[in-house]
Amino acid sequence: MVSTVKLGSGQFTYEVAVNWEKLPPGYSWREVAGVAVDSKDRVYVFNRGEHPMIVFDSKGNFIRSWGEGVFSPRPHAVTLGPDDTLYCTDDGDHTVRQCTYEGKVLMTIGMPGKPAELYSGNPFNRCTHVAIDPKTGDLYVSDGYGNSKIHKFTPKGKLLFSWGTPGTDPGEFNLPHNIVTDKDGYVYVADRENHRVQVFDSKGKFETQWNNLHRPCGLVISKDQHIYIGELGAGMGVDRYTPNIGPRITVMNTKGERLARIGHLGYGLGVGQFVAPHGISLDSKNNIYVAEVAWTHISHFEKPPDNPRSLQKLLKIG
Repeated sequence: MVSTVKLGSGQFTYEVAVNWEKLPPGYSWREVAGVAVDSKDRVYVFNRGEHPMIVFDSKGNFIRSWGEGVFSPRPHAVTLGPDDTLYCTDDGDHTVRQCTYEGKVLMTIGMPGKPAELYSGNPFNRCTHVAIDPKTGDLYVSDGYGNSKIHKFTPKGKLLFSWGTPGTDPGEFNLPHNIVTDKDGYVYVADRENHRVQVFDSKGKFETQWNNLHRPCGLVISKDQHIYIGELGAGMGVDRYTPNIGPRITVMNTKGERLARIGHLGYGLGVGQFVAPHGISLDSKNNIYVAEVAWTHISHFEKPPDNPRSLQKLLKIG
């Protein structure tokens, strides 16, 4: 029996729910890239295995899987949309697909398998995530690995405008990786390799930036407007064990004030440790779900286990 491990402090204290998910016989995933939770606390696990989307209830019981033959081997992120639809960002085939919770594709933005020219600024070249304007339903797509752009679309998928160029100055990006919006329509971008989160208004005007983060990767915003930031941690074998730079979760308010840091046990596959927080989501009780690209991260340095742990649930107790 694994002893209880607690992370965080104060109102941001959590217990690790070990082996929470119950996969059916024969199911596995190479690693989990993204996770989302709907209005009924069903959990959608967007993964790089044979069954790209696996759905669980809040207790970890398997409900269904879908997406087989639809997505590339590189699913990247999933965002909850209106009416419990899901926006599935696939950087391997350069598309965003809006799907029902049962897996029916309602809309595809981008040309499957046909990337825009590298750093052309046109959508998409390895897009990474979707955010939704709470006032208008407009979509923001971070176009991250092969572009340095944020694209804004209508709810029907018509491109409105784009902003951003490669670089390190305000309004420039070095891998815009995840994106969220707050209740007032401000846009928060995890500018991963610039080690910051940038904040914009709904027209793409730069407002501010948050520093003192290490490779911010996954973003989610709670109903009380707290922004949870999954920090990927070190990218090189020589520094991955350096203390106090991640991998971890940082919680901030919309003013950019740090409220908590979750994850004091450092890099690793042990209970309460993280390897590579890549996507993050919350349920109605503010329990945290963390998707980790653990296989990719470990494979850079050594022979990985066949199926390293790549999904964690943290139960809120604070």
